[in-house]
Amino acid sequence: MPVANALTHIVQICFDFIKSEIKEKGETNEFRIQQLIMTEFEKRGYFTDHSPIVAVNANSANPHYSPDAENFAPIKEGDFVLIDLWAKVDADDGVWSDITWTGFVGETIPDKYTKIFNIVRDARDAAFNLVTERFDKKKPVFGFELDQVARDVIAKAGYANYFIHRTGHSITTELHGSGPHLDNFETKDERQVLPATSFSIEPGIYLTGDFGVRSEIDVYIHPDGKVEQTGGKRQMELVAILS
Repeated sequence: MPVANALTHIVQICFDFIKSEIKEKGETNEFRIQQLIMTEFEKRGYFTDHSPIVAVNANSANPHYSPDAENFAPIKEGDFVLIDLWAKVDADDGVWSDITWTGFVGETIPDKYTKIFNIVRDARDAAFNLVTERFDKKKPVFGFELDQVARDVIAKAGYANYFIHRTGHSITTELHGSGPHLDNFETKDERQVLPATSFSIEPGIYLTGDFGVRSEIDVYIHPDGKVEQTGGKRQMELVAILS
C-alpha cells in the first residue's frame, strides 16, 4: 500500500480506536492516539521526523500543537479531534506524505463544527480545482495563486483573520521541499508549479480557545501534467466518530 493511502487508513484506525475506548472506558487521550499512530508507522517501516499531531478542542486551534507524555488532553464524548500525520518509507529516496483529518466524538455533529469544516474543505478544493484546470488547459500556475484562491474562499466567509499560515508546502524527499510553496501570505511564491512535483494543500481556520479545522491533502503532478490527489478518498465531511 502506498504511504499516502496507508496514512488515510491509519486515521481510520485512530477514529475506530477512539470509538472503542469511549464505548468501553468513557475516554482516551491525545498521547494514547499519538502513540497508536507511531506504532502503526513502526509496523510499516515508516520514518517520521516528529511525532504526529493529535489535538482536541482548543488544542486544535494551535497549528503547531503536539501532545507528549507529560502534556496531553483527554478525549471524551462531545470533543472535536484533529489528526495530522506525516511519514515516508525509511529510505533516502523516500517521498513524504502528509495529511490532516478531523472528527467529532459523537453520533451527530454540531452545526458550529460543520460550518467551519465546510469552509475549509471548499478552500482546499478551490486550490485543487485551480491547479487541475490550469494543467488541463496547459496553462501555467504559480504557488501564490493556489494560496490566494483558497484564502479568498475563507475571506469571503468572514474568517480571513483566522487563516494564519500558507496554504501548502512543497513535498520531496524532504517534508518541506525546495519546490514552490502555496504561499501568498508568509511570502509571495512566484515560482511555477511544474510536472513531476508534489505539494500539500492544507488551509485552516483557527478559533483560539475553541477549536481549529485544517484539511490537508497531497497532490502529485505527473510528468505528463496529470494532476493526482494521492492518499485515496478525500475528506468531504466531518467524521462522526461514534456513529
